[in-house]
Amino acid sequence: IEDRAEQIKVQVSDTGIGIKKEDLGRVFEPFNSIKKPTYIKGTGLGLSLSKGLIQAHNGSIWAESDGEGKGATFTFTLPKRTGHT
Repeated sequence: IEDRAEQIKVQVSDTGIGIKKEDLGRVFEPFNSIKKPTYIKGTGLGLSLSKGLIQAHNGSIWAESDGEGKGATFTFTLPKRTGHT
């Protein structure tokens, strides 16, 4: 977690199966069917829902990976709340 002047930045990294470069732009699509090197079943909604929630709060999210077998890093930023409502 990085506390910046106007936003908070959070990064989560793993050393898992990684993501192919050509698939990085699709990981946030709902019901995506990205081919994985091992069988991992999911609904295909987790990252899509995360992106929607973060964007609804004026934030950004993105993924980075050096490829299959090299893990991945997911980063998101959220603006700090200014004033009181």
